[in-house]
Amino acid sequence: MPKFSNSRTFIRKIRNLALLLSVSFITACSTNQSVAEQDANADIVVYKSPFCLCCKDWMKHLEQNQFSVSSENGLDTAEFKRQWGVPATMQGCHTGVWNNKYVFEGHVPARLIRQFLANPPKGSIGLSVPGMPKGSPGMYRGGDFEPYIVYSILSDGGYRFYEKVTAPEAS
Repeated sequence: MPKFSNSRTFIRKIRNLALLLSVSFITACSTNQSVAEQDANADIVVYKSPFCLCCKDWMKHLEQNQFSVSSENGLDTAEFKRQWGVPATMQGCHTGVWNNKYVFEGHVPARLIRQFLANPPKGSIGLSVPGMPKGSPGMYRGGDFEPYIVYSILSDGGYRFYEKVTAPEAS
């Protein structure tokens, strides 16, 4: 073991090593979202934190509604959201991208994703459910529901009302 002239030198070396390991871990866990490619077998690729359980539940909701889903885990999802034009006020805990064309932010019901894909509103790049509303897909725990609003995300950086969800979505 190396010898240090004093305890300050030892502490500084340990601190620097911890910082280096932390940065390495974050870099290894983050996806290079600007070059991430859509999985050829998936309709929707979900970019999420590796530690989020509600994201996994939302993905199950999509799969139960005949979407093919894959995921990319990363710790810096804010940059990916920005690259896809998701306004800060419209952000949820995960971002789904359909065929590198449309973005679905947060707990958007599968029914509304299908509705959107069948007839995308002019100027819209996707849909958003900001935050984590009680009762939204991935957040529903039976009997605990609050109505919430789904917004259309616009290509100019804005957003507008898309639909109000007043009852839990069937899986």
